[in-house]
Order: sequence, then C-alpha cells, then structure tokens
Amino acid sequence: MYEPIRTKSVHTMAAAPEIPHRSREQELDIRLAGQLTALLTVTDELHALATRTDGGADQESGPDAGLDGAELATAAERIAEQVARLSGGHYPLRAEPTDGATPARIEALQQRAHTLAGNALAVATTRDDAAARELAAERMAAHAAPRRDLATA
Repeated sequence: MYEPIRTKSVHTMAAAPEIPHRSREQELDIRLAGQLTALLTVTDELHALATRTDGGADQESGPDAGLDGAELATAAERIAEQVARLSGGHYPLRAEPTDGATPARIEALQQRAHTLAGNALAVATTRDDAAARELAAERMAAHAAPRRDLATA
C-alpha cells in the first residue's frame, strides 16, 4: 500500500561520525582569537591615526589627544602574539587603516576597542587564560581612559 522508505533517516545522518566536532576549549580558542583579531584591527587603526596626525605637534592639542602611537604599536604586537598562540602559530593578517582622523571617529574607535577588549576579557576569563585576560584588561583600561577624559570635559 505504501512504498517503503528508501532514504536514511534524518536522525541517523546527524549522528554520522565523519562530521568533525570541536571541544569546548577549541571553540573558546577560536572565539578568543576572533575577538583579539578584531581588537587588533581597531588598535592598528588607532595607531595609524596617532602616527598620521602626530607630526611632531603637541600631543594634547591635536585631534588625537589621548593616543600614544608607541604604546598602541606595542599593544598591537602583543595582541598579534596572543592571536598567533591561539591559532597554532599563525599570525593574523593586518588590515590597511583608513583615512579620517576626526575627533568623532577617534572616539568611536576608542569605544569600539573598549567593547572588543571587554568581549575578549569575558572569553579569556571563561577559558581561564591568564595571559589573554591580563592583556584584555590592560586594553580595556587604556581605551576607557580617553572616554573618561571626554566625559569630564
């Protein structure tokens, strides 16, 4: 009366052993590397804006007040090292920074970096990674300081 089912059940296909599964630790490594890579991109952007607008002028009077090019370069290298450690020795690709060093853009980048560092801190805490947790906390503090300065101005 009815034709027999010729295809495999959906449930048996889902349990196929050939589908690779990652452990929770691997998933957290991937997530932390992604958060740190995004933070690296924003840090590189801020570094480019700091060095582009620095030009030997007084640091506090320019549109990049609160940006220290050398400190941002050091931070970017430390972030890249953490990403490489989490990615099996593969250093992340570095994006080419864009133009537009307006105070509003710098403030938006600082806020974005603060948010990304907070996300990385949460994942590093979950993963129990002391080195990444320390780096993320430092970056959060560094990107929070200019926001406090703007709030009190």
